[in-house]
Amino acid sequence: MHPQSIVDHFNVPPAAAVALHGSGLIHETYIVTCDDGTRYILQQINHKVFRNVPAMQENILRVTDHLWRKVQEEGGDPAREVLTLVPTTEGRSFCRTGGGRETFWRMYRFIEGARTYDAATPAQARQAAAAFGRFQRRLADLPDPPLHETIAGFHHTPSRFEAFMRAAEADAAGRATDAAAEIDFALARQDIVAVLEDLAAAGDLPRRVVHNDTKLNNVLIDDATGRGLCVIDLDTVMPGLSVIDFGDCCRTAAATTAEDDPDASRMGVDLDMFAALAEGYLSEARAFLTGEEIEHLPFAARLITFEQGLRFLTDWLAGDVYYKITRPGHNLDRARAQFKLVREFEDAHETMAAIIRRCLD
Repeated sequence: MHPQSIVDHFNVPPAAAVALHGSGLIHETYIVTCDDGTRYILQQINHKVFRNVPAMQENILRVTDHLWRKVQEEGGDPAREVLTLVPTTEGRSFCRTGGGRETFWRMYRFIEGARTYDAATPAQARQAAAAFGRFQRRLADLPDPPLHETIAGFHHTPSRFEAFMRAAEADAAGRATDAAAEIDFALARQDIVAVLEDLAAAGDLPRRVVHNDTKLNNVLIDDATGRGLCVIDLDTVMPGLSVIDFGDCCRTAAATTAEDDPDASRMGVDLDMFAALAEGYLSEARAFLTGEEIEHLPFAARLITFEQGLRFLTDWLAGDVYYKITRPGHNLDRARAQFKLVREFEDAHETMAAIIRRCLD
């Protein structure tokens, strides 16, 4: 079904134009310009990745309703600081089409005067990290029941390690010999795999409502003020560990090169960027984090980077069945770059811990 016709299923004025928007890899995203000049984001949801669309949309509706109230209480502007789902003409949070090919669609109000950045300055990184911390803070008292798990085991490192072990043993694509050094690297760090999950099981790390995909380009930055305005891409918001959100932000934003750089020697840790992320995040999150959580922030950056390297290596061993690749060996390059970053985080651990302590002074 053409996206122009989908607009009619939502409670908005008639659409004058519908055009592709952004560069997301999961959903098809369009910008809708209505006859009265208002704009909206229309997305065709990838229900092969998110198999339970009603549960995901229920999560998003609960989270955004809660955030709306919190922003109002704090004197902010919820229309700009919170994603707003547009209801269908039937009052639902998504539209489902039938016919020969079932599709799912949703719509958000477009937030004007703000944008995302794929490459950020330290100041922008500080603002984005503060927005993620603020997001967690505002959702710390989300009432029960717990949110749905939209992707099972999404950041459960022990499960990712088990999948890697199965792929290495099966060697379905006959590639294990070419990745012998990477396999050895992973096996040598088996002792870190369950550290955070064990702490969570013991009650030392609380399960919280977290974002689970904290790339800097998932925060809108206000054009006028430069403030981290609104956290977007809420599909993976569900129960998890707050430290993993911070760690994944560091994995992507404090790295000195791209995660798929074919020359892993260029990968390192930008400690100035790490400091900006820590300052921003803790400016909001220190209000609710426990001492155990704060202590494990540097470790979380290492662990989530190791997990992502495992995922790339697993896909390489399996024959490139999950991640899109653009060249031979792409997933192996990704794994090598991530594992190099793990080593860099290991070497910088004490410096990173000192930066965290300084942010709390």
